[in-house]
Amino acid sequence: MPTTHKSTEDRSAVRSLLRLWPYVRPVRTRLFLAAAVAIVASCLSLVIPLVLKWMVDGPIAGHDPGGVWLGALLLLLLGTAEALLFGFRRWLVARPLAGVEAAMRAALYGRLQRLPVAFHDRWASGQLLSRGTTDLMLVRLFLAFPLTFLVVNGTTILVGFVILFAQQWLLALVLLIPVVPLTVLMSYFESRYAVATRRAQDQVGDLTTLVEESVLGIRVVKGFGRHRSQARAFREMSRTLRGTELVKARLLAGIWAAVTVIPEIAVGAALVLGSVQVADGDLSAGTLVAFLSIALALRWPVESIGFLLAMCQEAASATDRFFEVMDEEPESDAPAGSGPYGDKAKDKDKVKDDNGDGDEGGDGDPDRDRDRDRDGGSRSGGADGNAGAGGGGLRFEGVGFRHADADEGAPGILGPVDLHIRPGETMALVGGTGSGKTTLTSLVPRLHEVTSGRITLDGEDIAAMPRERLRSLVSVAFEEPTLFSTTVGENVLMGADAGAESAADDLERALRVAQAGFVHSLPDGVDTEVGEQGLSLSGGQRQRLALARAVVGRPRFLVLDDPLSALDVHTEALVEAALREVLRETTALVVAHRPSTVLLADRVALLSGGRIAAVGTHQELLRTNAEYAWLMSGSEHPDGSDGSGDADSPAGADGAGTGRAHGADPGVHMEGDLR
Repeated sequence: MPTTHKSTEDRSAVRSLLRLWPYVRPVRTRLFLAAAVAIVASCLSLVIPLVLKWMVDGPIAGHDPGGVWLGALLLLLLGTAEALLFGFRRWLVARPLAGVEAAMRAALYGRLQRLPVAFHDRWASGQLLSRGTTDLMLVRLFLAFPLTFLVVNGTTILVGFVILFAQQWLLALVLLIPVVPLTVLMSYFESRYAVATRRAQDQVGDLTTLVEESVLGIRVVKGFGRHRSQARAFREMSRTLRGTELVKARLLAGIWAAVTVIPEIAVGAALVLGSVQVADGDLSAGTLVAFLSIALALRWPVESIGFLLAMCQEAASATDRFFEVMDEEPESDAPAGSGPYGDKAKDKDKVKDDNGDGDEGGDGDPDRDRDRDRDGGSRSGGADGNAGAGGGGLRFEGVGFRHADADEGAPGILGPVDLHIRPGETMALVGGTGSGKTTLTSLVPRLHEVTSGRITLDGEDIAAMPRERLRSLVSVAFEEPTLFSTTVGENVLMGADAGAESAADDLERALRVAQAGFVHSLPDGVDTEVGEQGLSLSGGQRQRLALARAVVGRPRFLVLDDPLSALDVHTEALVEAALREVLRETTALVVAHRPSTVLLADRVALLSGGRIAAVGTHQELLRTNAEYAWLMSGSEHPDGSDGSGDADSPAGADGAGTGRAHGADPGVHMEGDLR
């Protein structure tokens, strides 16, 4: 988890909790009413000692049984009224505060959906989960109890001391003596407890992450016999959390002891002094009884301060953690040039200035560039040779990308990338492991934002498009298919327009294209629940459903990241045959690792070192580009090494080894076998 939170010592619990006001404002009337009711109920408890004073100095001293019974009835009525008012207060706050918690949880979930992929790359899912569950529960409990009772108890203490001073000012001064040491202790306690609370909440998030990963990865854990190491890691994290909770418990026990013992000493001193005054005739017995009763009634408001402050600190830390997510900048639909990624128009001009026509490797003559495009790309193996003068299709213009948290001066992952995929054309993207293929494809639907240059769809800059419109034009299928805990049909139709009348027909067509007819043999057909992450299905089945989801909406632009990697050769051949029909109707960029997938494309782009190294047909690149031939054949690396140990080289490339059966000579065997 990133260390994005402020230092606990620097933050103010009050400022943190005040940030809850926008969520509390809609229910403020009931909260204020509940606080008023609680104040009245609490102050009723201070009337009881005055009734006792009247009984002792009146009916009891005068031997009046009727007066004693009347006093007892008054005490009963006051106690009953106090209980009913506190019950009414709880009823007032229960429903609205549950609504506040639900609203905050909905806001958090909505923000998580709008935050960029880069945010989710940095944050552990368990940390986000704990913020939406445990932390919001702490906030609700704070609003329901500590917030109200800090006001109620403070008011009760103030009213109680007014009555005490009215009864006997000297004894009241004795009870005020503990205020100074208690204030110092509370300040020390608050700062220490805030640190421990934040640490514990972060550790709960880490523990949640570990449990979630163990559950989702249970097949790996069992398959490699790692249950003991996982259990050991869990025990260590649990032990760490236990230690932090014990620190909190010790702090709370210490402050609880202080706020209990110090006021008790003061009450004892007041009792001794008052008894002496009664013996000397300077004070009535009833006044002393009332005074001591009020002092004892104030014990709970005073003693509760410790754990109320502890709950406030926990709620403040929970609020900070909640707003750490809410304060993150969501995906922006700002037009080009106004967002955080620089002026795209300037980037475009730079590309044009560098290359004459905006296409790397172009010669500045639009007519010659058009002829080169019509012929299927540059035969020289240059970096471009593919971008026509027209703006149609999918075009990358000087595109660069680097992570926002990368070290300053570190080279970007991509750039500059110049590539043009003509309308209706399928372009295969080939490259070694770590060459940036997946990153490049993620830029098209703006899962990540380009840091230089621009990408256009039919001449329109995607940075100027609303994301909703962009993602209605572009459909994607990722190498690692993700399915949700819902039905097969609902998973596939996520890629279609909501409420489309032809949803059933589109679903069947998409399942045919993806050769996912297996769904009809499931217990409930397309209405079968696939379970969490779709783990009840095989890898190939999940991949076929992900492919069906990508094509179900008949997108104008299709981005596929190695969509057939988990299929057996027979199913792959069937899917390819059906996919060719879909690709005729769309403009597609397909990450390919295997020669069979490459053959789906009209042309191939070789990505190497974050740049487009060559563009052409499969046969052209086999003849003219040694790196491409090596990737397709798995033969010896063109520089004579095996390519291992270099993350930026094609060593260990995704497609390495797939063509070994075709022989070691790519120029003869591969071309002959794949024509």
